[in-house]
Amino acid sequence: MQLPEPRGPLSVALCRDLATRTSLSAETIERADRVAGAGACALTDEDLQISLAVLYELHYRGFDGVSEDWEWDPALLRVRAALERRHLAALRELVGPIEVTGEPVDRQLSALIAADDGPSLSSFMSKQGSLEQWREYLALRSVYHLKEADPHTFAIPRLSGRAKAAMVEIQADEYGGGSAARMHSELFAGLMTSLGLDATYGALWDDAPAAAFASVNTMSLFGLHRRWRGAALGHLTAVEMTSSEPSRRYSAGLRRLGFDERVTVFYDEHVEADAVHEQIASVDMCGSLVAGEPELAADVLFGAACSLAMDGLAALHLLGAWESGRSALRRERSLAA
Repeated sequence: MQLPEPRGPLSVALCRDLATRTSLSAETIERADRVAGAGACALTDEDLQISLAVLYELHYRGFDGVSEDWEWDPALLRVRAALERRHLAALRELVGPIEVTGEPVDRQLSALIAADDGPSLSSFMSKQGSLEQWREYLALRSVYHLKEADPHTFAIPRLSGRAKAAMVEIQADEYGGGSAARMHSELFAGLMTSLGLDATYGALWDDAPAAAFASVNTMSLFGLHRRWRGAALGHLTAVEMTSSEPSRRYSAGLRRLGFDERVTVFYDEHVEADAVHEQIASVDMCGSLVAGEPELAADVLFGAACSLAMDGLAALHLLGAWESGRSALRRERSLAA
């Protein structure tokens, strides 16, 4: 994929260095220090979020014309760490204090999810979402779903025993059980194509707002740091525990617009798979992790709370834009040829 369009001073300097230099410039380091020390909310900072996304993408598929030697460049990792600290501070402020009780962690996760009062984007899309709103929603979600499962998978080598086996079981389904055509990322790409969107990996990055990248960057941060392995599992578990019914509603919304099972298969797959994954994730995966490392219970709950909060942030961005009669994207979306 191509480097994305910069969104501020830091991403301008960063992308220029990656494309034209072999070492990080003093200008990029200075701009990163400014962004890392800024006081505005990191989760809606377009410059910070696209810069973090670019830095993380070096660990995924990389960029055309960018040397793979950048992936572990020490100066680049120091810049990333500074941005991550601001991102984490914003996450902690957003979710608030995490209370750990003596109950089994699966029950604590259920209670956390039950207490969530974020807006229901799936209900809106099921009953009211227009075709154009669906296209905007898919463009935003493509930042994650075209790499679905990859951020969480980074956590697998950091686990052992039952927790590791449970995560592998969940992730194997995400990757289609060995069938490339059934990988969830491929099913989502097919959904995008059916609605007239360019499903090429990374093609809609320039359209997507900071909220889309903040969500995926949170997953990448958790997955790429052993320190946050508990949060990675909690985040994945919240996804599995909360996506079955919304997926049913998303499928109903597409059918309301006249699409059949050839288009709704991405959501239909999640209705069934995530209902099965819920117990595996909360009991076998998180329960086993916390049983062996009780000190990670707070991290598990923090990761789950971040998942819920980031979904709420994206929903507020989309619904707020649509209610005011404007597009939720940064620029006019890209249609497939």
